[in-house]
Amino acid sequence: MRGDLEWGSVPGLVRAAAERYADREAVVEGRTRVTYRELGDRIERATAACVASGVEPGDRVAVWAPNTLDWIVSALGAVGAGAVLVPLNTRFKGAEAAYVLTRSRARLLFITGTFLGTSYVASLRRAAGDGPGPGPLPGLPHLEQVVVLADDAPEDFRTWKDFLASGDPVPAEAVRARAAAVRPDWPSDIVFTSGTTGRPKGAVITHAQTLRCYAIWSELAGLREGDRYLIVNPFFHTFGYKAGIIACLMRGATMIPQPVFNVDTVLANIAAERISVLPGPPTLHQSLLDHPARDSHDLSALRLVVTGAAVVPLRLVERLRAELHIATVLTAYGLSEASGIVTMCRRGDPAEVIAATSGRAIPDTEVRVVSAAGDPLPPGRPGEVLVRGHNVMSGYFEDPSETKKVLTGDGWLRTGDVGVLDADGNLRITDRIKDMFIVGGFNAYPAEIEQLLGLHPEVADVAVIGVPDARLGEVGKAYVVRRSASSALTADDLIAWSRREMANYKVPREVEFVAGLPRNASGKVLKGELRRRGRASG
Repeated sequence: MRGDLEWGSVPGLVRAAAERYADREAVVEGRTRVTYRELGDRIERATAACVASGVEPGDRVAVWAPNTLDWIVSALGAVGAGAVLVPLNTRFKGAEAAYVLTRSRARLLFITGTFLGTSYVASLRRAAGDGPGPGPLPGLPHLEQVVVLADDAPEDFRTWKDFLASGDPVPAEAVRARAAAVRPDWPSDIVFTSGTTGRPKGAVITHAQTLRCYAIWSELAGLREGDRYLIVNPFFHTFGYKAGIIACLMRGATMIPQPVFNVDTVLANIAAERISVLPGPPTLHQSLLDHPARDSHDLSALRLVVTGAAVVPLRLVERLRAELHIATVLTAYGLSEASGIVTMCRRGDPAEVIAATSGRAIPDTEVRVVSAAGDPLPPGRPGEVLVRGHNVMSGYFEDPSETKKVLTGDGWLRTGDVGVLDADGNLRITDRIKDMFIVGGFNAYPAEIEQLLGLHPEVADVAVIGVPDARLGEVGKAYVVRRSASSALTADDLIAWSRREMANYKVPREVEFVAGLPRNASGKVLKGELRRRGRASG
């Protein structure tokens, strides 16, 4: 199935879904129930407001908000105006969000009001309230407008209602012409991902790539018209936005967004909304199975689970099938630089393959495992995973030097992950060259966390590793050298400071103070020695 040929662009997909699935439920949010026709109308109105606000094709528009109907409408409205979507992680603190907004030179930001007790507006203002710019946040000179997805907003920002009303004078023909002009090879989104440099880099993905990859994902997963899809995966993540919103638009499935993972809410939603599709990290499904009140909820409609982002125990796959009678359980592997999808299991694969591997390369792409010298390795030998095909990004946004580090001259993407292929081409990820570890489904990068911890006035040196955690899979452990022998800095002090300065999943759960960090002759920290020390102490 070639989605890029059928729809042309994401706005083309939105228009087609509104027509094809017109009276079918598109989004359920509490008591609000929106059909595909109504969703299409709302998105067109948001596109009109973007046009009226001066958004031009190629401009970057950011969304910093949890999973809601307004996220869907604002994001797809901006993309309909030809803008490039920049989703911001809801776990970011103000400074982290400001960095991505600065780096992307976003002109417009849609922001939630208060989420989980935090005012995102206040957080961003603290980080970017001072500077040379003339806009609402002087520290972000390129950001011309901030729209709060709420009924009230600070004086220099706009409310969602006022923003939408501003587009009402724009003729419907002009709105549709703008959306129809979006080309398949234009960038559709920039997903910022961290790396060994410690600074987020923006992977640029086109409309054609998005549509082709998630037409494939929908086909391999077996997503069907009429499915009811509980989207717990965050919309700022490819798993939530593309395997969620985009896939549902393609197949006419109903989206039930859930802003925060809470197992009680998940169980209630599955029963009340007859949820049939529930992708997510293994921790989500494990907590569902182990919940003491599980059997008091009707979970019989569940038929499809797609998981990944961490090791998947065979027992989990077996329990999902045996205890919840879920017909299809699949695993997959991807990364932002490859449109979020590289390999995927197929329906009918045995439980052992689904649990032990992330499946095979998606159609019309290649996966290779190579040695440190770049030579292809045979099945069973671990090496760096390389990917080539239609899913690979065009590059990092305005960053040719970093792009050159990961894209080879003949089109291979160096993932930085270590894996093993079996004789059938199934991939098993075994380690991470980049030192990345995964906290409850979120990628955490030691280099980035180390940079942030190094800003603490009493920290002289620091190294971070991932250590096993029963609930989250892995969490961070920091080895810290205090700046002076008289320092009274404690582990609790540093963890509390970290919670104020960085997203929660990045915050080390353990801190061990050391006199010095183990280094090799060239001065590089010996992470392997720290990991061995971490295993010994655990």
